[in-house]
Amino acid sequence: MRITLAILLAALSALASVPSLAAEGAQLGPRPFALVDGLAPGPLKDRLAACGADRPYTPRQFSISHRGAPLQFPEHTREGVLAAARMGAGIIECDVAFTKDRHLVCRHSQCDLHTTTDILARPELAAKCSRGFTPADPATGRKATAQCCTSDLTLAEFKTLNGKMDAADPEATTLAGYMNATPRWRTDLYATTGTLMSHREFIALVKGLGRRFTSELKTPEVPMPFSGDYSQDRYAQALVDDYRAEGVPPADVYPQSFQLRDILYWLEREPDFGRQAVFLDDRDVRDKGVFDPEKPESWRPGMAELAAKGVRILAPPLWMLVRLGPDGGIEPSTYAREARKAGLDLIAWSLERSGPLKDGGGYYYQSIKPAVTRDSDVLRLLDVLHREVGVRGVFSDWPATTTFYADCVGAR
Repeated sequence: MRITLAILLAALSALASVPSLAAEGAQLGPRPFALVDGLAPGPLKDRLAACGADRPYTPRQFSISHRGAPLQFPEHTREGVLAAARMGAGIIECDVAFTKDRHLVCRHSQCDLHTTTDILARPELAAKCSRGFTPADPATGRKATAQCCTSDLTLAEFKTLNGKMDAADPEATTLAGYMNATPRWRTDLYATTGTLMSHREFIALVKGLGRRFTSELKTPEVPMPFSGDYSQDRYAQALVDDYRAEGVPPADVYPQSFQLRDILYWLEREPDFGRQAVFLDDRDVRDKGVFDPEKPESWRPGMAELAAKGVRILAPPLWMLVRLGPDGGIEPSTYAREARKAGLDLIAWSLERSGPLKDGGGYYYQSIKPAVTRDSDVLRLLDVLHREVGVRGVFSDWPATTTFYADCVGAR
Protein backbone atom coordinates (compact mmCIF):
# COMPACT_ATOMS: atom_id res chain seq x y z
CA MET A 1 0.00 0.00 0.00
CA ARG A 2 2.83 2.40 0.82
CA ILE A 3 4.46 1.73 -2.54
CA THR A 4 1.17 2.26 -4.36
CA LEU A 5 0.55 5.52 -2.54
CA ALA A 6 4.07 6.74 -3.28
CA ILE A 7 3.62 6.01 -6.98
CA LEU A 8 0.26 7.80 -6.98
CA LEU A 9 1.70 10.87 -5.27
CA ALA A 10 4.62 10.96 -7.72
CA ALA A 11 2.23 10.78 -10.66
CA LEU A 12 0.06 13.58 -9.27
CA SER A 13 3.15 15.69 -8.66
CA ALA A 14 4.30 15.18 -12.26
CA LEU A 15 0.91 16.20 -13.61
CA ALA A 16 0.84 19.27 -11.39
CA SER A 17 4.20 20.37 -12.80
CA VAL A 18 2.86 20.50 -16.38
CA PRO A 19 1.66 24.04 -17.15
CA SER A 20 -1.93 24.13 -18.40
CA LEU A 21 -1.55 25.79 -21.78
CA ALA A 22 -4.16 23.90 -23.78
CA ALA A 23 -6.76 26.66 -23.55
CA GLU A 24 -4.37 29.62 -23.47
CA GLY A 25 -3.64 31.95 -26.33
CA ALA A 26 -0.24 32.12 -27.97
CA GLN A 27 2.46 34.42 -26.61
CA LEU A 28 4.23 35.78 -29.69
CA GLY A 29 6.62 38.40 -28.33
CA PRO A 30 8.02 41.18 -30.53
CA ARG A 31 9.76 39.17 -33.28
CA PRO A 32 6.86 38.53 -35.71
CA PHE A 33 5.85 42.18 -35.61
CA ALA A 34 9.42 43.36 -36.12
CA LEU A 35 9.56 41.13 -39.21
CA VAL A 36 6.36 42.71 -40.51
CA ASP A 37 7.81 46.18 -39.91
CA GLY A 38 10.82 45.22 -42.03
CA LEU A 39 8.83 44.09 -45.07
CA ALA A 40 8.98 46.18 -48.20
CA PRO A 41 5.78 48.20 -48.74
CA GLY A 42 3.12 46.22 -50.55
CA PRO A 43 0.01 44.03 -50.20
CA LEU A 44 1.68 41.42 -47.97
CA LYS A 45 2.89 44.02 -45.51
CA ASP A 46 -0.52 45.69 -45.47
CA ARG A 47 -2.28 42.37 -44.86
CA LEU A 48 0.03 41.26 -42.05
CA ALA A 49 0.28 44.70 -40.44
CA ALA A 50 -3.49 44.65 -40.02
CA CYS A 51 -2.96 41.79 -37.53
CA GLY A 52 -1.63 43.87 -34.68
CA ALA A 53 0.01 42.83 -31.42
CA ASP A 54 -3.10 43.72 -29.42
CA ARG A 55 -5.38 41.04 -30.89
CA PRO A 56 -5.54 37.47 -29.47
CA TYR A 57 -3.55 34.70 -31.14
CA THR A 58 -4.21 30.98 -30.81
CA PRO A 59 -2.14 27.80 -31.38
CA ARG A 60 -2.13 26.50 -34.95
CA GLN A 61 -1.24 23.09 -36.39
CA PHE A 62 0.32 24.92 -39.33
CA SER A 63 2.98 25.98 -36.81
CA ILE A 64 5.23 22.97 -36.14
CA SER A 65 7.92 23.21 -33.50
CA HIS A 66 11.31 22.06 -34.82
CA ARG A 67 13.25 20.54 -31.88
CA GLY A 68 11.40 22.81 -29.45
CA ALA A 69 12.46 26.45 -29.87
CA PRO A 70 16.21 26.12 -30.60
CA LEU A 71 16.69 29.63 -31.91
CA GLN A 72 17.11 30.58 -28.24
CA PHE A 73 16.47 27.48 -26.07
CA PRO A 74 18.57 24.30 -25.93
CA GLU A 75 16.98 21.90 -28.39
CA HIS A 76 14.95 18.86 -27.33
CA THR A 77 14.64 20.03 -23.75
CA ARG A 78 11.61 20.44 -21.54
CA GLU A 79 12.23 24.18 -21.48
CA GLY A 80 12.30 24.36 -25.27
CA VAL A 81 9.06 22.38 -25.60
CA LEU A 82 7.30 24.69 -23.15
CA ALA A 83 8.56 27.73 -25.06
CA ALA A 84 7.28 26.28 -28.34
CA ALA A 85 3.88 25.55 -26.83
CA ARG A 86 3.64 29.07 -25.41
CA MET A 87 4.43 30.42 -28.89
CA GLY A 88 1.46 28.54 -30.30
CA ALA A 89 3.03 25.52 -31.98
CA GLY A 90 0.16 23.13 -32.59
CA ILE A 91 2.49 20.21 -33.31
CA ILE A 92 5.72 19.64 -31.38
CA GLU A 93 8.70 17.50 -32.43
CA CYS A 94 10.90 14.96 -30.70
CA ASP A 95 13.72 13.48 -32.78
CA VAL A 96 14.13 9.95 -31.47
CA ALA A 97 17.37 8.10 -30.72
CA PHE A 98 18.03 5.11 -28.46
CA THR A 99 20.20 4.62 -25.38
CA LYS A 100 22.55 1.79 -24.49
CA ASP A 101 19.70 0.09 -22.62
CA ARG A 102 17.31 0.67 -25.56
CA HIS A 103 15.15 3.45 -24.22
CA LEU A 104 14.05 6.13 -26.67
CA VAL A 105 15.15 9.70 -25.97
CA CYS A 106 14.82 13.08 -27.68
CA ARG A 107 17.96 14.06 -29.61
CA HIS A 108 18.41 15.46 -33.10
CA SER A 109 21.18 12.97 -33.77
CA GLN A 110 22.17 9.75 -32.08
CA CYS A 111 25.70 11.11 -31.78
CA ASP A 112 25.31 14.79 -30.92
CA LEU A 113 25.71 14.77 -27.13
CA HIS A 114 29.14 16.42 -27.38
CA THR A 115 27.58 19.50 -29.04
CA THR A 116 24.12 19.61 -27.42
CA THR A 117 24.88 18.71 -23.77
CA ASP A 118 27.51 19.21 -21.09
CA ILE A 119 28.79 15.62 -21.32
CA LEU A 120 32.39 16.62 -22.10
CA ALA A 121 32.51 18.62 -18.88
CA ARG A 122 31.44 15.51 -16.92
CA PRO A 123 34.59 13.32 -16.76
CA GLU A 124 32.79 10.19 -15.56
CA LEU A 125 30.39 10.35 -18.52
CA ALA A 126 32.85 11.78 -21.05
CA ALA A 127 34.89 8.63 -20.49
CA LYS A 128 32.00 6.62 -21.97
CA CYS A 129 31.95 8.60 -25.26
CA SER A 130 32.68 6.77 -28.50
CA ARG A 131 35.55 9.22 -29.03
CA GLY A 132 36.76 11.61 -26.37
CA PHE A 133 37.69 15.24 -26.96
CA THR A 134 40.78 15.88 -29.07
CA PRO A 135 41.84 19.55 -29.31
CA ALA A 136 42.68 21.27 -32.56
CA ASP A 137 46.31 21.47 -33.59
CA PRO A 138 46.96 24.66 -35.61
CA ALA A 139 50.43 23.42 -36.58
CA THR A 140 49.07 20.38 -38.44
CA GLY A 141 45.62 21.72 -39.33
CA ARG A 142 43.91 19.06 -37.26
CA LYS A 143 40.38 20.04 -36.18
CA ALA A 144 39.00 19.55 -32.68
CA THR A 145 36.78 16.47 -32.50
CA ALA A 146 34.64 14.37 -30.18
CA GLN A 147 31.77 11.91 -30.55
CA CYS A 148 29.33 11.13 -27.79
CA CYS A 149 26.22 9.08 -28.60
CA THR A 150 23.00 8.29 -26.80
CA SER A 151 23.89 4.63 -27.31
CA ASP A 152 27.04 5.17 -25.19
CA LEU A 153 24.88 5.83 -22.11
CA THR A 154 22.03 4.25 -20.19
CA LEU A 155 18.81 6.21 -19.83
CA ALA A 156 19.68 7.00 -16.21
CA GLU A 157 23.06 8.41 -17.26
CA PHE A 158 21.51 10.35 -20.14
CA LYS A 159 18.98 12.00 -17.82
CA THR A 160 21.78 13.48 -15.65
CA LEU A 161 23.08 15.60 -18.56
CA ASN A 162 22.22 19.26 -19.03
CA GLY A 163 21.23 20.48 -22.48
CA LYS A 164 23.11 23.39 -24.04
CA MET A 165 22.85 25.30 -27.29
CA ASP A 166 23.95 23.08 -30.18
CA ALA A 167 27.46 24.25 -31.07
CA ALA A 168 31.15 23.33 -31.07
CA ASP A 169 34.26 25.15 -32.26
CA PRO A 170 36.41 22.88 -34.48
CA GLU A 171 39.32 25.33 -34.16
CA ALA A 172 39.36 25.17 -30.34
CA THR A 173 42.54 24.12 -28.58
CA THR A 174 40.79 23.77 -25.19
CA LEU A 175 37.69 21.92 -24.04
CA ALA A 176 36.10 25.14 -22.76
CA GLY A 177 36.62 26.80 -26.12
CA TYR A 178 35.19 23.79 -27.96
CA MET A 179 32.00 23.80 -25.88
CA ASN A 180 31.48 27.59 -25.74
CA ALA A 181 30.67 28.25 -29.39
CA THR A 182 27.05 29.44 -29.62
CA PRO A 183 26.63 31.62 -32.76
CA ARG A 184 26.22 35.32 -32.00
CA TRP A 185 22.75 35.41 -33.58
CA ARG A 186 21.52 32.82 -31.07
CA THR A 187 21.85 33.22 -27.32
CA ASP A 188 22.86 31.44 -24.13
CA LEU A 189 20.37 33.52 -22.15
CA TYR A 190 18.02 30.56 -21.65
CA ALA A 191 20.68 27.85 -21.69
CA THR A 192 21.57 27.66 -18.02
CA THR A 193 19.07 24.80 -17.65
CA GLY A 194 18.24 22.28 -20.34
CA THR A 195 16.26 19.34 -18.99
CA LEU A 196 16.69 16.30 -21.22
CA MET A 197 13.72 14.02 -21.87
CA SER A 198 12.98 10.43 -22.72
CA HIS A 199 10.50 9.95 -25.54
CA ARG A 200 7.85 8.84 -23.05
CA GLU A 201 8.43 11.99 -20.96
CA PHE A 202 8.11 14.13 -24.08
CA ILE A 203 4.79 12.45 -24.95
CA ALA A 204 3.43 12.96 -21.44
CA LEU A 205 4.48 16.62 -21.46
CA VAL A 206 2.99 17.45 -24.86
CA LYS A 207 -0.17 15.49 -24.05
CA GLY A 208 -0.57 17.61 -20.93
CA LEU A 209 -0.11 20.75 -23.02
CA GLY A 210 -2.93 19.72 -25.34
CA ARG A 211 -0.81 19.72 -28.52
CA ARG A 212 -0.15 17.13 -31.22
CA PHE A 213 3.04 15.17 -31.74
CA THR A 214 5.62 14.48 -34.41
CA SER A 215 8.47 12.08 -33.63
CA GLU A 216 11.29 11.49 -36.08
CA LEU A 217 13.01 8.11 -36.04
CA LYS A 218 16.62 9.18 -36.45
CA THR A 219 18.83 7.14 -38.74
CA PRO A 220 21.12 5.08 -36.47
CA GLU A 221 24.80 6.01 -36.43
CA VAL A 222 25.84 2.64 -35.04
CA PRO A 223 25.62 -0.72 -36.86
CA MET A 224 22.19 -2.32 -36.78
CA PRO A 225 21.04 -4.59 -35.34
CA PHE A 226 22.40 -2.87 -32.25
CA SER A 227 23.91 -5.07 -29.56
CA GLY A 228 23.00 -8.21 -31.46
CA ASP A 229 19.22 -8.13 -31.84
CA TYR A 230 17.89 -4.56 -31.75
CA SER A 231 16.85 -4.30 -35.40
CA GLN A 232 15.65 -1.28 -37.37
CA ASP A 233 12.11 -2.69 -37.28
CA ARG A 234 12.19 -3.11 -33.50
CA TYR A 235 13.41 0.48 -33.24
CA ALA A 236 10.57 1.72 -35.48
CA GLN A 237 8.06 -0.31 -33.49
CA ALA A 238 9.33 1.09 -30.20
CA LEU A 239 8.41 4.61 -31.32
CA VAL A 240 4.78 3.58 -31.88
CA ASP A 241 4.73 1.48 -28.71
CA ASP A 242 5.60 4.56 -26.62
CA TYR A 243 2.54 6.37 -27.96
CA ARG A 244 0.30 3.39 -27.30
CA ALA A 245 1.66 3.11 -23.75
CA GLU A 246 0.81 6.79 -23.13
CA GLY A 247 -2.71 6.40 -24.52
CA VAL A 248 -2.26 8.81 -27.43
CA PRO A 249 -4.65 8.32 -30.38
CA PRO A 250 -2.88 7.72 -33.73
CA ALA A 251 -4.70 10.70 -35.26
CA ASP A 252 -2.65 13.00 -33.03
CA VAL A 253 0.72 11.59 -34.13
CA TYR A 254 2.85 12.27 -37.21
CA PRO A 255 5.77 9.78 -37.20
CA GLN A 256 8.67 10.83 -39.42
CA SER A 257 11.72 9.25 -41.03
CA PHE A 258 14.26 9.96 -43.75
CA GLN A 259 14.23 6.23 -44.49
CA LEU A 260 11.38 5.12 -46.74
CA ARG A 261 11.65 1.62 -45.25
CA ASP A 262 10.45 3.01 -41.90
CA ILE A 263 7.40 4.63 -43.51
CA LEU A 264 6.56 1.37 -45.27
CA TYR A 265 7.02 -0.57 -42.03
CA TRP A 266 4.51 1.65 -40.22
CA LEU A 267 2.09 1.46 -43.15
CA GLU A 268 2.19 -2.34 -43.05
CA ARG A 269 2.46 -3.07 -39.32
CA GLU A 270 0.87 0.02 -37.73
CA PRO A 271 -1.44 1.45 -40.43
CA ASP A 272 -3.31 3.73 -38.00
CA PHE A 273 -0.01 5.53 -37.36
CA GLY A 274 1.43 4.91 -40.85
CA ARG A 275 -1.29 6.81 -42.68
CA GLN A 276 0.02 10.03 -41.08
CA ALA A 277 3.70 9.13 -41.43
CA VAL A 278 5.91 11.86 -42.89
CA PHE A 279 8.59 10.91 -45.42
CA LEU A 280 11.44 13.38 -44.94
CA ASP A 281 13.15 14.08 -48.26
CA ASP A 282 16.92 14.54 -48.24
CA ARG A 283 17.56 13.38 -51.80
CA ASP A 284 19.46 16.58 -52.45
CA VAL A 285 22.10 15.11 -50.12
CA ARG A 286 21.69 11.38 -50.83
CA ASP A 287 21.61 11.89 -54.61
CA LYS A 288 23.90 14.90 -54.71
CA GLY A 289 24.82 15.86 -58.25
CA VAL A 290 21.81 13.97 -59.63
CA PHE A 291 18.74 15.31 -57.83
CA ASP A 292 17.23 18.54 -59.19
CA PRO A 293 13.83 19.82 -57.97
CA GLU A 294 13.18 21.12 -61.50
CA LYS A 295 13.89 17.78 -63.23
CA PRO A 296 11.36 15.02 -62.40
CA GLU A 297 13.53 12.43 -64.12
CA SER A 298 16.11 12.91 -61.34
CA TRP A 299 13.68 11.98 -58.54
CA ARG A 300 14.14 8.40 -57.35
CA PRO A 301 11.41 7.43 -56.58
CA GLY A 302 9.09 9.85 -58.31
CA MET A 303 6.02 11.47 -56.82
CA ALA A 304 3.49 9.04 -58.31
CA GLU A 305 5.58 6.07 -57.14
CA LEU A 306 5.72 7.44 -53.58
CA ALA A 307 1.95 7.89 -53.59
CA ALA A 308 1.47 4.36 -54.94
CA LYS A 309 3.52 3.00 -52.04
CA GLY A 310 1.12 4.64 -49.60
CA VAL A 311 3.08 7.80 -48.72
CA ARG A 312 0.67 10.63 -48.00
CA ILE A 313 2.89 13.37 -46.52
CA LEU A 314 6.22 14.46 -48.01
CA ALA A 315 8.53 16.86 -46.17
CA PRO A 316 11.45 18.46 -48.05
CA PRO A 317 13.67 21.38 -47.03
CA LEU A 318 12.27 24.83 -47.78
CA TRP A 319 14.35 25.46 -50.88
CA MET A 320 13.03 22.44 -52.81
CA LEU A 321 9.51 23.85 -52.81
CA VAL A 322 10.27 27.25 -54.37
CA ARG A 323 12.21 28.88 -57.17
CA LEU A 324 12.75 32.35 -58.59
CA GLY A 325 9.91 33.58 -60.76
CA PRO A 326 10.38 35.49 -64.03
CA ASP A 327 9.95 38.76 -62.15
CA GLY A 328 12.62 37.83 -59.58
CA GLY A 329 10.00 36.93 -56.98
CA ILE A 330 9.30 33.57 -55.33
CA GLU A 331 7.07 30.90 -56.88
CA PRO A 332 6.37 27.16 -56.44
CA SER A 333 8.97 24.78 -57.86
CA THR A 334 8.29 21.93 -60.27
CA TYR A 335 8.87 19.59 -57.31
CA ALA A 336 6.08 21.29 -55.36
CA ARG A 337 3.66 21.28 -58.29
CA GLU A 338 4.26 17.61 -59.10
CA ALA A 339 3.93 16.54 -55.47
CA ARG A 340 0.52 18.20 -55.21
CA LYS A 341 -0.49 16.74 -58.58
CA ALA A 342 0.31 13.26 -57.22
CA GLY A 343 -1.95 13.94 -54.21
CA LEU A 344 0.85 14.30 -51.67
CA ASP A 345 0.52 16.70 -48.76
CA LEU A 346 3.61 18.82 -48.08
CA ILE A 347 5.37 19.99 -44.92
CA ALA A 348 8.43 22.26 -45.14
CA TRP A 349 11.54 22.51 -42.91
CA SER A 350 12.98 24.56 -41.27
CA LEU A 351 12.10 28.23 -40.86
CA GLU A 352 14.10 30.55 -38.57
CA ARG A 353 17.14 28.24 -38.65
CA SER A 354 19.41 30.19 -40.95
CA GLY A 355 20.39 33.19 -38.88
CA PRO A 356 20.43 36.67 -40.45
CA LEU A 357 19.19 36.58 -44.07
CA LYS A 358 20.97 39.67 -45.41
CA ASP A 359 23.41 37.47 -47.37
CA GLY A 360 20.81 35.17 -48.92
CA GLY A 361 20.04 32.73 -46.14
CA GLY A 362 22.34 29.81 -46.97
CA TYR A 363 21.16 26.21 -47.45
CA TYR A 364 17.45 26.66 -46.82
CA TYR A 365 17.15 29.54 -49.30
CA GLN A 366 19.55 28.39 -52.00
CA SER A 367 16.95 28.23 -54.79
CA ILE A 368 15.79 31.84 -54.17
CA LYS A 369 18.97 33.47 -52.88
CA PRO A 370 18.78 36.61 -55.08
CA ALA A 371 15.30 37.34 -53.67
CA VAL A 372 16.43 37.11 -50.04
CA THR A 373 18.02 40.30 -48.69
CA ARG A 374 16.52 40.85 -45.22
CA ASP A 375 15.18 38.87 -42.28
CA SER A 376 11.62 39.90 -43.14
CA ASP A 377 11.82 37.87 -46.34
CA VAL A 378 11.01 34.87 -44.17
CA LEU A 379 7.42 36.12 -44.28
CA ARG A 380 7.47 36.39 -48.08
CA LEU A 381 8.60 32.77 -48.29
CA LEU A 382 6.02 31.68 -45.74
CA ASP A 383 3.28 33.42 -47.73
CA VAL A 384 4.20 31.61 -50.96
CA LEU A 385 4.41 28.27 -49.14
CA HIS A 386 0.92 28.75 -47.75
CA ARG A 387 -0.96 30.45 -50.57
CA GLU A 388 0.72 29.04 -53.69
CA VAL A 389 2.42 25.78 -52.69
CA GLY A 390 -0.33 24.81 -50.27
CA VAL A 391 1.80 23.24 -47.52
CA ARG A 392 -0.10 21.85 -44.55
CA GLY A 393 2.53 23.02 -42.08
CA VAL A 394 6.00 24.46 -41.58
CA PHE A 395 8.67 23.45 -39.07
CA SER A 396 10.24 26.42 -37.31
CA ASP A 397 13.01 27.02 -34.78
CA TRP A 398 10.95 29.96 -33.46
CA PRO A 399 7.27 28.97 -33.72
CA ALA A 400 5.96 32.45 -32.85
CA THR A 401 6.69 33.62 -36.40
CA THR A 402 4.76 30.77 -38.03
CA THR A 403 1.93 30.96 -35.48
CA PHE A 404 1.56 34.69 -36.16
CA TYR A 405 1.36 34.17 -39.91
CA ALA A 406 -1.03 31.21 -39.68
CA ASP A 407 -3.35 33.00 -37.26
CA CYS A 408 -3.30 36.20 -39.29
CA VAL A 409 -4.21 34.54 -42.61
CA GLY A 410 -6.48 31.86 -41.18
CA ALA A 411 -4.31 28.78 -41.79
CA ARG A 412 -5.43 25.88 -39.64
